[in-house]
Amino acid sequence: MKKDVVVIGGVNMDIEGSPASDLIMRDSNPGAVSVRPGGVGRNMAHNLRYLGMELSFITAIGGDLYAKSLWDNCGALGMDMSMALVLPERRSSVYLYVNDEKGDMQVAVSDMGIVNCLTPEFFAPLMEKINSYPALVMDANIPTESIAFLTENCTIPIYTDPVSTIKGKKLMPYLNKIYAIKPNLIEAEAMTGEKDPEKAAKALVKAGVKRVFISLGADGMLACDENECLRLPCIKTEIVNTTGSGDASAAAIAWAGIKGLSLRQSAEAAVRAGAITAQCQEPNNPELIKLTHYFE
Repeated sequence: MKKDVVVIGGVNMDIEGSPASDLIMRDSNPGAVSVRPGGVGRNMAHNLRYLGMELSFITAIGGDLYAKSLWDNCGALGMDMSMALVLPERRSSVYLYVNDEKGDMQVAVSDMGIVNCLTPEFFAPLMEKINSYPALVMDANIPTESIAFLTENCTIPIYTDPVSTIKGKKLMPYLNKIYAIKPNLIEAEAMTGEKDPEKAAKALVKAGVKRVFISLGADGMLACDENECLRLPCIKTEIVNTTGSGDASAAAIAWAGIKGLSLRQSAEAAVRAGAITAQCQEPNNPELIKLTHYFE
């Protein structure tokens, strides 16, 4: 079956704690703890599957008690895992986080050392196959040298999510090789030194990115290319859990770009995807399929 996109990035076992009432820091809070597959790369791939995309997912998985669950989850979602790296001697990535009573993340610990095994030497024999796909979606969890290798050797459009302020800086020398990027405002400022979102977006475009989408939280989204900058308001919705909303927006941007949608349509898809995901306790909402009907 012809694939629509290849996704490269991290897969974690997410351990989430949510208090039953107001979060009290440095204390034991009664509440609920859940364990589920996550990771920016995996979440984007999961959302792209909800959007009807056939895809391959390249990631690194260990040999611990979480490994089989992560592998089985990706397979059950219909992801082609034939190019994934399996390291039985290593532990899989784990992301531990605590939300407040409103569902907003307050603190987290990320254990993703295994991702560093996704080296240029690992990717080199895969490049011919990677370049046979219409597009690459990549998170910035992978090593800097691998970002350099992929951006230099890819002949297909690259969509990327910076993940964090620190990891986003790894993308800076290679922005002229990236088709679209989706930082939040803090990440955009860290990457450009510009506090004003429009100035930050224009700086990223000037650096070579074809399309820039800066998520502004409650203020919506700013989208820019070399011809225009536009702002879309946030969609008002009942927020259950914001974890995963950014990943959904990034997936929607890639989906829209692959489908040939305009800058405005892509930004609208991103805003809608984030709102749909925030309505769900899980970081991936199957209701995302509604996006495909909206743009028919």
